[in-house]
Amino acid sequence: MPVGPHPHPWPDDARLDRDLLEHGDARNVIDRYRYWSVGAIVADLARTRSRLHVAVENVEHDLNIGSIVRTANAFNVGGVHIVGRRRWNRRGAMVTDAYLDITHHPDAAALGAWARSRDLPVLAIDVVPGSVPIEGFALPSACVLLFGQEGPGLSPAALALADHVLSISQRGSTRSINVAAAAAIAMHAWQVQHIPGTATAE
Repeated sequence: MPVGPHPHPWPDDARLDRDLLEHGDARNVIDRYRYWSVGAIVADLARTRSRLHVAVENVEHDLNIGSIVRTANAFNVGGVHIVGRRRWNRRGAMVTDAYLDITHHPDAAALGAWARSRDLPVLAIDVVPGSVPIEGFALPSACVLLFGQEGPGLSPAALALADHVLSISQRGSTRSINVAAAAAIAMHAWQVQHIPGTATAE
C-alpha cells in the first residue's frame, strides 16, 4: 500500500530518499524498503541475490516478459536475460526492472556462451517430447532457467543448448500454461530446494 509523507523529524538514515520522505512512497515495494532510495534497495538485495538466472526468448515482443521480470525480482534472482529482440514490454514489470540486472543476448548461442563461461547449466522449460518433469528433479543451486515465447515455446536453437529440458506436470485439457505462470512455478520450485525455510504445501 502507498504511504504518505513521513512525519517530522525524519530518521537519520542515509538509505532514505528525501523526495520520498517529503512526498510519500507509492512504489510496489515491501514495507521494509519504504522511503529507501532505489540504489539503497539494490545494494541491500545484492547481499542475498541467488545464483539462479532466468532467461526468456523475445521473438515477437512477448507481453509476458514484464511479468517474468516482476516475479524474478520477487525471488531475488541473480539476473534476467532477454534473448532475441532487445525491446520488451516493461509495463508489466511495474518498475521492478530497476532492482535487477537485465542482460540482452542477440540469440540463443550468445546466451549459451555466457552461461558456459560462468559454469551455469541451462535448464529449458517447455512441454516437448523427452522433457523431464520438474517435480522431483534436483535443480542446481546455480543455473539458468530458460523460457520460450508464448505460443511457439522455445526455439530449436534454444532447446539444443540446454543441458536439461524440463516440463511442469499438468492434469487438465490445455496443452500448456502461460509462460509467465510457468516461470513463476519454476522459480518457486528452485526456491523450495535451495532457500531454507521456504514453505511447501502438504
